[in-house]
Amino acid sequence: MGDPVVNLREEDVQRIGEYVKPWLREVVEQVVPRSALTAIDQQLLERMVRVEEELKSQRELMEVKFDAVDRRFQAVDARFEAMDRRFEELIHHMDKRFESTDRRFEAMDKRFDDMHESFKRTQWLMGLGFVLVTVVVTVFGVLA
Repeated sequence: MGDPVVNLREEDVQRIGEYVKPWLREVVEQVVPRSALTAIDQQLLERMVRVEEELKSQRELMEVKFDAVDRRFQAVDARFEAMDRRFEELIHHMDKRFESTDRRFEAMDKRFDDMHESFKRTQWLMGLGFVLVTVVVTVFGVLA
């Protein structure tokens, strides 16, 4: 046999609930004594208070740790800023040294150019000297 299907209207369900409600309370009080309910409620309240206190403690601890982390980040930022300043100073100093080295190389290039010109003049003078000596030797060789 199948289960009989009962279609109840909302009004019927409410009337049944009002009729059964006082009896349910009596049945629950007989099965679970009132003193046990208050003890359970008391334990639950104590646990909730402990949980709330622990959450508050955890929140305070997290705030302290976050503040410490913020201070460390600020210290690291300050160190990076100091390093940036040192690098900028180092770059500026190196630029000055490179400029002075460039000036020295330019001066050396000028000296090499001057020496090159001097060697060219000396070479021409030596060439003229040999030509003159050859001419003189030839003239004396023909006259003598």
